[in-house]
Amino acid sequence: MSENKGPRKIDRIKSGVLSRGLSLARLGIGTGAQLAGRGIAQLWENKDFRDEKWKAFFSEQARRFSREMGELKGSLMKAGQMLSMYGEHFFPPEVNQFLKSLQHESPPVRWPAMRATLVKELGEAKLAELEIEEDSLASASMGQVHRARIRATGEQIVLKIQYPGVDKAVDSDLRAIRGFLNMMQVFPKDFNADPIFDELREMLQQETDYRLEADLTERYAAELQGDERYVVPRVFRDYSTGKVLALSFEAGVRVDDPLVQSLSAGRRHRLAENYLDLYFLEIFRWSLVQTDPHAGNYRVRLRPDGRDQLVLLDFGATRPYGEKFMGPYRRMIKASVLGDLKKFHRAARDLSFLQENDDPALEKLFEEFCFMIVEPFRENGFDWKNTDLPQRTSRKVLEILRGFAWRTPPREVLFLDRKTGGVFIMMSLLGAKIQGRDLILRYLSEIGD
Repeated sequence: MSENKGPRKIDRIKSGVLSRGLSLARLGIGTGAQLAGRGIAQLWENKDFRDEKWKAFFSEQARRFSREMGELKGSLMKAGQMLSMYGEHFFPPEVNQFLKSLQHESPPVRWPAMRATLVKELGEAKLAELEIEEDSLASASMGQVHRARIRATGEQIVLKIQYPGVDKAVDSDLRAIRGFLNMMQVFPKDFNADPIFDELREMLQQETDYRLEADLTERYAAELQGDERYVVPRVFRDYSTGKVLALSFEAGVRVDDPLVQSLSAGRRHRLAENYLDLYFLEIFRWSLVQTDPHAGNYRVRLRPDGRDQLVLLDFGATRPYGEKFMGPYRRMIKASVLGDLKKFHRAARDLSFLQENDDPALEKLFEEFCFMIVEPFRENGFDWKNTDLPQRTSRKVLEILRGFAWRTPPREVLFLDRKTGGVFIMMSLLGAKIQGRDLILRYLSEIGD
């Protein structure tokens, strides 16, 4: 969630099926009218995607959608954000920038509407036990956070309150954003979007279940019990329901805060190494991954002794993975880091990234792409901030798309890719130059062939 910095607030969100449907229909009709006569095929015919008219068109659509999304909230905005991370692999840059723009317009809902949800979920008697700040601490697409104090104990907590109706709108919202993208004809030829939207639906439904989020928060905390490098909020079950989640308030500053950015290189690198180690624990040992790595979901707790802690927030998108997928996924990572072509191709086929009769040129390109991804672990001291690796990997993906029919990867990869991208951003924000190869080799040594 993002902190609220602007004065704009909305009185309510459009939670009814009819009101949401009318808004989405109006957006679709407006876009369709503007598409008339534009020659949509040129999006894919222009290999460099430099047509200024198209860029201007998508910028205009982004403004219209973002404004409307502020009143709709819910899964439509969230799905756009999720697709923007994954879409870097197959959408034209203008389309992906449009999807990314949906996350920038998330004004908070005024207190009366949020209090009504609290009354419905907790009741007046339980609410009377709390002293709640009416101005929200943060707001996002699915809900917003208010700080509070338990009167009897003085404990400081936060209440994550879900916007009304967003849980019932997941299917219709996904149909709407898929319909918009189909109308724009931006999916690659022969592209099967079903696995992607199935994964989106499952995760969005999960993120509207705050009881499950409470369980996942406690499970994650149990995994880190005794590890003082990390702080996980405590769940207050007495004030939590399926639509309200009460957690301990955990102080900290954002990673991009000047206080963190001005830390010594040693302290920043230690934070970066701890962050990367947490990612490896998720992937290689727990098979439990917090798949929403937005920088706003982390805080840094600065300590006088220099042993700074990472405060971990928001476990709604935490996902457990089965060994059937994680086994070959880990083997593919290991083979990529060690440069073992034979084992890499075996794992890639086990995951259906590659198939027996694939063109050798495709196999070569995919191999180059995966080996490129693990460049930070080919040697120690990789400079995460001053590298063109993201740009090179994007160009490699476009090279694959232009030369071969797109094959939809395993659905599990959707949010793991999102996580990987977020890890890169966090490491870059911290200006990381660490012993990344030594760190990952400790985990890779635990993986069989």
